[in-house]
Amino acid sequence: MRYFFEIAYDGDSYHGWQRQKNAISVQQVVEEALSTISRENITIMGSGRTDTGVHCEQQFFHADLQTKIDTEKLRFKLNSFLPPTISIQKIARVGDEAHARFDATSRSYEYRITNQKWPFAQGRAYYYTKEIDIKTMNQAAALLLGEHDFQAFSRVKTEVNNFICTITEARWEKDGQYITFHVTANRFLRGMVRALVGTLLEVGTGRLTIDSFKEIIENKDRRQAGSAAPAVGLYLTSVTYPEEIFT
Repeated sequence: MRYFFEIAYDGDSYHGWQRQKNAISVQQVVEEALSTISRENITIMGSGRTDTGVHCEQQFFHADLQTKIDTEKLRFKLNSFLPPTISIQKIARVGDEAHARFDATSRSYEYRITNQKWPFAQGRAYYYTKEIDIKTMNQAAALLLGEHDFQAFSRVKTEVNNFICTITEARWEKDGQYITFHVTANRFLRGMVRALVGTLLEVGTGRLTIDSFKEIIENKDRRQAGSAAPAVGLYLTSVTYPEEIFT
């Protein structure tokens, strides 16, 4: 029987989502806890991958269990096994063909920047001291909307069939000392959000013009885009599915 699990985690303690040979990942910790509780070897499939240090407010994974379970009891027990940095928010029974990765219709990220030194932002936001023009960055971000080839913002050695993504939201907002980039798309390439942020910051500081930013998208050359912003400010905030998945 297949179940969807909604999970949140603090990325500081882990080398990303995906299981690795020589480092602790979120997937490994969850699989070990779930396997211990269920007394069977459980492998989970996430809705996507996050890199080392990236935080997650909402992610989903699916797992196949041999018997029908009380979802609330399992959630309570699983949370008691997991470290404080990982939390299971919900568990739902789904059809056996439902897939946490392939059935997701959109994913949303936020990248959080602080322009003031603040102890409680340590490990939670990128401390960026240069003055930036949010209005100009939003003009550049508007160019990202729609379906485009985002190869210029992908890691060079990414193995994918294509670099086409459809972005439905891309905007910056300032709230107090924090400046946040909101971006939603049907899919993201590896390193894409951090590369977008790094390049948009160059627009915001005047190192790139809006026309130059547009050319970077059109030329599809990663070398022309800016450096990737640090992982510290990145959050996966939402993953959506068709309603029928959960009914």
